[in-house]
Amino acid sequence: MVASLREREPAEVHTFGSREYDLTKESDVIRMFADQRPDVVIHLAARVGGIGANRENPGRFFYDNAVMGILLMEHARRNRVAKFVQVGTVCAYPKFTPVPFKEDDLWNGYPEETNAPYGIAKKALLVQAQAYRTQYGFNAIYLLPANLYGPGDNFDLASSHVIPALIRKCIEAREAGAPSIVVWGTGNPTREFLYVDDAARGILLAAERYDKAEPVNLGTSQELSIRDLVTTIARLTNFAGQIVWDSSYPDGQPRRKLDVERAQHEFSFSAEVGLEAGLQRTLDWYEGSRT
Repeated sequence: MVASLREREPAEVHTFGSREYDLTKESDVIRMFADQRPDVVIHLAARVGGIGANRENPGRFFYDNAVMGILLMEHARRNRVAKFVQVGTVCAYPKFTPVPFKEDDLWNGYPEETNAPYGIAKKALLVQAQAYRTQYGFNAIYLLPANLYGPGDNFDLASSHVIPALIRKCIEAREAGAPSIVVWGTGNPTREFLYVDDAARGILLAAERYDKAEPVNLGTSQELSIRDLVTTIARLTNFAGQIVWDSSYPDGQPRRKLDVERAQHEFSFSAEVGLEAGLQRTLDWYEGSRT
């Protein structure tokens, strides 16, 4: 994202981490706006993780994600920021959303239980954005990306999402000569994955061209079962052992596939990086990062 922004002259890009500003604290948010004085805010900060992390930290995931967004948007409004881009989550959709997920279905049910606190916290920020647009004329937009992956991802097995976790498991099993790896669930759920460079491009196109209240999906509209994903990653990592499915762990949401017509119509976004190419780039980065 930062590299893509810096290619857009005359953009001046400011980024920071939690050591500089704790965005769950209003005093730090106030200080951040005073220091940085942004014209546009792209809110990407989040407390995130896979199914295991969501199950272990539902309260923290709800509170941190809700309060960060609420404080940032409120103080962006007070500081007369020209535009606020709120990046939401596919986890906000109802558990049994008709496929492909259309933005108008967002409120037609409760999210899948294991990530509902995170999803609802993020969905509340859509309400805030729309309310601020109505009352204050504040230009806040809301994007719903599919599951993201790519170089620089979190590969910690205790908190990572499915792709980095599988890549690490397969590589470590191959190197150790292990006969098998254990994967959570049944392998039957489906997911849609968006490569990080495509996500960055979609977010920037929306920041430049989209100024409406309605949320917008960002994705590929390509659906893949977790079982097929594991098979693909095992092949790319040259892991030839057995895949053991542990169905005592939850599968999560049964299916995920986004309708991406609104993004194409509103700001001409369509994904360019195919899944296998993106997986190979992610794998190459991870192996290179360990040397």
